[in-house]
Amino acid sequence: METVKITAADVNKLRQQTGAGMMDCKNALVEANGDFEVATDLLRKKGQKVAAKRGENETKEGFILAQTTEDGKTGIIMTLNCETDFVAKNESYGAFVNEMMTIAINNLPETSEALLQLPFNDKLSIEQKIVEQIGVIGEKLVLSNYAKITGEKVVAYNHPGNQIASLVALNKDGGEEIFEAGRQVAMQVAAMAPLALNKDGIDQETINREIEVGKELAIQEGKPAEMAEKIANGRLNKFFQENTLLSQPFIRDNKSSVEQFLNSVEKGLTAVDFKRFSLS
Repeated sequence: METVKITAADVNKLRQQTGAGMMDCKNALVEANGDFEVATDLLRKKGQKVAAKRGENETKEGFILAQTTEDGKTGIIMTLNCETDFVAKNESYGAFVNEMMTIAINNLPETSEALLQLPFNDKLSIEQKIVEQIGVIGEKLVLSNYAKITGEKVVAYNHPGNQIASLVALNKDGGEEIFEAGRQVAMQVAAMAPLALNKDGIDQETINREIEVGKELAIQEGKPAEMAEKIANGRLNKFFQENTLLSQPFIRDNKSSVEQFLNSVEKGLTAVDFKRFSLS
């Protein structure tokens, strides 16, 4: 069989299609005798081999992105983890996550599993593209977090560096003022990491644990045992205030709660849902 000559233009074309390195593309084209489809499959198989080899590695770094649909009624937030911050900060890695987000916003899948099965292009699913990128990058990649929320107005906030992002859903839409209020609350979520929207969202196990800790602290402080539970319940109210979004002091004016701030923007305005992802 005659060997096909592999040109620099061929290598560059495959590189543009796959994102793989120049030498990897050249070697794949040589092995595939110039067949681009076979060469692409070879690069994918390389990704599978790298994935298997790095299967136990930790993926503590990554890129987090939050975005809303054009009508502002739905928001999506996701985390694509990798092994090193060198990769996470690479421009092409962020571009890849943004491409995934565009597909998610256009299709609005309910789960990460559903997102992974969506087509990335006419040949690969998102899941297959991630495997391909593992071969290109040489690190384990994991879509670790994915969520979708809806509301009359959903606002996204991406903290510089893309290690923290948040979404907030409001019960009303009404132009720039409400959007800005939502943005301020989304920033609050990113900064203060509330556990729930209000105390009804705190699970009973957490409440029981806080009461027990409060009792133990009261007894250690020399308070009578019969008063310990009352003191613990008082501390529980403070726990709710600090850890539920609507009760938290608003970071731009701690004399008001988030709930009071929203109501001051427009009577009856409130947050109905939120999501926050962070690498730490």
